[in-house]
Amino acid sequence: MGSLDEALDAVDRVRLASLPTPLQEVPRLANHLGLGKLLVKRDDLTGLAMGGNKARKLEYDFARVLALGSDVVVTVGGAQSNHAAMTAAAARRLGLDVRLVLGGPRVASRRGNLLLDSLFGAEVRYLLDDDDNDSLAAAMEEWVGELRREGRRPYALPIGGSTPEGALGYVRAMRELAAQVGTSFQVVTAVGSCGTFAGSNLGARLFAPEARVVGISVSRSARQVEARTAELIEESAALLGIAPPPCAGPLECHDRFHEGYGVPTESGAEAIRTCARLEGLLLDPYYTGKSMAGLFALARAGLLDAGVPVVFLHTGGLPILFAADGAVDETVPFETVPRRPAPPGGDPGRQGRPA
Repeated sequence: MGSLDEALDAVDRVRLASLPTPLQEVPRLANHLGLGKLLVKRDDLTGLAMGGNKARKLEYDFARVLALGSDVVVTVGGAQSNHAAMTAAAARRLGLDVRLVLGGPRVASRRGNLLLDSLFGAEVRYLLDDDDNDSLAAAMEEWVGELRREGRRPYALPIGGSTPEGALGYVRAMRELAAQVGTSFQVVTAVGSCGTFAGSNLGARLFAPEARVVGISVSRSARQVEARTAELIEESAALLGIAPPPCAGPLECHDRFHEGYGVPTESGAEAIRTCARLEGLLLDPYYTGKSMAGLFALARAGLLDAGVPVVFLHTGGLPILFAADGAVDETVPFETVPRRPAPPGGDPGRQGRPA
């Protein structure tokens, strides 16, 4: 184990996240789902741009940015991309310029992560009604070329920060989690661009070989996730100078809990409301709401072992909650009470107090 720790610690990173993140037990939610022990790994509290899983990845990605002497980072994502907003924050913290290529439907105002992008002063090119990954990547490369011709030193960061270096952030996270809960657990995480899922799988094999890693896709098919994750695992292991350890079974990813990237679902809305009302825990409708809906369904179907701790990896996304109109609405009535008129002679509550 010592050599693995040394190999991981030897890879350059810059400190961007507040680590370790807390591990919070949620007993009322566990009881609701019939689970013996349910915990939440609070990676929404990593501290960068309101927190989220991307902070762990960006520590490694920005180490490479700095090593190459780049002066501007260009990245891509959907309109409410957590990765884009957190990349902008990381760039500003490190004194770098930032450009974002975003895509999606027309927006009436900048809210959620779009507001954060603006606050960080990121220059944005917006592909209206087009959030296809290939279109975004092509637009990023075009902008990178323009910047080079202007004499800048741009660094192109792929969607989601899902690079072999970035995935090491979740190798480290699994080492951290094993120290908190032991080496036998079931972890459930959202899967988008696959970096978190790849790092979690590799990290579990290295530091918690009894653990089970369950992915809930928020956008891609399970087959696409498994192919990209396998590539990242191999490439990340190479950075550590090792071959990927064998896995007890195939990668486990479920793809029936989404209707496309950025499209809220009713099962996700149910999970968001339930977590808020039972535990005061906030999720978002694009990522964590869908992954928690997956956890709900697996628990209800008896597909999670009630005798082994279940850990929900909270990957962040809180800003999206304030931009997704109607995504989680279930209006709770409230009473409007008219203002009471002051009694004759003035407000008795003010007697004896200076005006």
